[in-house]
Amino acid sequence: MAMNSPNIEADWLVVGRVVGAQGLNGEVRIYPDSDFPQRFTEPGERWLLSAGATQPTAVQLVSGRYMSNKGLYVVKFAGISNRDQAEALRDSELLVPESDRPPLEDDEFHVPDLLGLEVFDQATQTLVGTVTNVVPAGNDLLEVTLAGEPAKTVLIPFVMAIVPVVDLAQRRIEITPPVGLIEERRDGE
Repeated sequence: MAMNSPNIEADWLVVGRVVGAQGLNGEVRIYPDSDFPQRFTEPGERWLLSAGATQPTAVQLVSGRYMSNKGLYVVKFAGISNRDQAEALRDSELLVPESDRPPLEDDEFHVPDLLGLEVFDQATQTLVGTVTNVVPAGNDLLEVTLAGEPAKTVLIPFVMAIVPVVDLAQRRIEITPPVGLIEERRDGE
């Protein structure tokens, strides 16, 4: 797949970040930013965007394994055969084409699709704020910057009971927050 002058944000998905070398044989440690393990374990073409670079470079993923005790993947790329070469990749982002999105179930969403969505209180249809981040936790948390209070954020559990409506077409989320979830943050800070 040839991409002439890719827009990093529009054409690519960041799926992980190289955090250092693993051992002496050129393997690297990658913290994942993806819920799809095959991004790190299945051989094939990936792309690396070096820190400060504007264009990604194609690389061949040879193998990968998950280290559950560390919450990261150890990956081997073709052509990277020693620790110095692996260390040179530190802080690089691992990318896949935006078009390479795995299919999702009806109640699943890709994180980039949630960013920037407006959040409304379902009962009052009042604008609460805008999703600025999704924090991985046991259940993901939506970080919402409160409307009219750009310096204040609130974390909203991304569970059906609290977030019953996610409308990507309308770019909106409706929430049914428990008492105190939003108000406490507004009043308490």
